[in-house]
Amino acid sequence: MQALTGEGDKLQAQVRRFADTRILVIGDVILDQFIWGTVSRISPEAPVPVVNVTREELLLGGSANVLRNIISLGGSCALCGIIGDDPMGDELIRLMNQVHAPVDGLIKGERPTTIKTRVVAQGQQVVRYDREKAGAPGQKTLERMLQYLSDHLAEFDAVVVSDYAKGVVNEQLMTRLHQLLKGLRCSGGRAIPLIVDPKPENLHRFYGATVITPNNFEASRISGIEIKDEDTLLAAARKIREEIACEAVLITRGEAGMALLEGDNLRLVTIPTMAQEVYDVTGAGDTVAATLALGLAAGCSMTDAAVLANHAAGIVVGKVGTASVSCDELLNALA
Repeated sequence: MQALTGEGDKLQAQVRRFADTRILVIGDVILDQFIWGTVSRISPEAPVPVVNVTREELLLGGSANVLRNIISLGGSCALCGIIGDDPMGDELIRLMNQVHAPVDGLIKGERPTTIKTRVVAQGQQVVRYDREKAGAPGQKTLERMLQYLSDHLAEFDAVVVSDYAKGVVNEQLMTRLHQLLKGLRCSGGRAIPLIVDPKPENLHRFYGATVITPNNFEASRISGIEIKDEDTLLAAARKIREEIACEAVLITRGEAGMALLEGDNLRLVTIPTMAQEVYDVTGAGDTVAATLALGLAAGCSMTDAAVLANHAAGIVVGKVGTASVSCDELLNALA
């Protein structure tokens, strides 16, 4: 393996080019609800802690958290996905308006807005409960999504597919997306990069992607290879690349950093973790996908974009909750 950390000054210059990029995120839109509180006793009704709620917070989650990270890092971003025609859908639009993101790609479908609620006390997650209706969208909803892609895809410098297996990233949508991308080029004449944060069961839908970003567990499931050491890690990355003919595979490995297999390279490039302390990995995959897309849209090499994504992930895991990384934080980390 070849180890890599990157050159600070060059990477800082690339981050400053993020402001010139426009990214489209497609995927499962989620509203993240955090209920914060304290615990001082156990319930007399059951052996569970009693949480005294001190505050509540609503945040953009799922594919919307990818958008949030892109905007926080200085890029422009739009989101294509489904929300419910309900009060929580209205809350999600309000949060989109707060970060000055367009909402015309958000389709109000026939199912409720997906909500993940986390109860956190003394910095520790006590319980999480989800309210969702997964599955492929109805035909009218899907047609409105496809029409949005046909009308707007040419406006963007990169596309991120954020698959949370809720049904938005379905066969028909991905087929149409691939068809549209074939005929488009960025302003510099390059093909528009397609960055995919996948779920293992949907891998075949991402054939021909520019880069796919599974974590270590997902890479093992996708490839059918138990990742135990460097040899099995390389074998898994090669199998994934061969199976979907993608240009690159970036495997995120938690405290072990990242591993990148690109093009015809026979060796993995390893990128050591930049995290100082890990408090919460919630949304770290979203941060990786967002930063990787910004880097590629700004003209970075795949390796440089991966190094930037690694730095950004190292910052976000040091925060509690569904967090994002700012441009200044990333520049400071590179310094």
